[in-house]
Amino acid sequence: MHMNKFGKAVWQGGIKDGKGAISTESGALSDYPYGFASRFEGQPGTNPEELVGAAHAGCFTMALSLILGEAKLVAEKMETRADVTLEKLADGFSITAVHLTLKARIPGADKATFEELAAKAKANCPVSKLLKATITLDATLEA
Repeated sequence: MHMNKFGKAVWQGGIKDGKGAISTESGALSDYPYGFASRFEGQPGTNPEELVGAAHAGCFTMALSLILGEAKLVAEKMETRADVTLEKLADGFSITAVHLTLKARIPGADKATFEELAAKAKANCPVSKLLKATITLDATLEA
């Protein structure tokens, strides 16, 4: 199976005074604003790091759903947050870490099995494989 999807960005102006807009093929984002202020100064708008975080959380959670199914388990609910760390290093800015926080209700799963399957999903999720960052995971199985 082979699949191509796209996202696109438009930018006008310099790094600090410029403005950008991000769009996705699906239309989930359509000319959504981003810029220096939304990336580094906490102003409204999106930024590449939160988009990577959303993509990673979504990919990991879907991968875990597949792995759970292979183990004859089905999640009642899974919620994943991906905290993405952007750091200025000697050679420029890099995404150095992603911390996944998963909370899940999975009937019939015990803690050990759940943690093993979540770790497998973290390692095998396509977005995890893409990133060179350190990826950590806290997984909580709720009753």
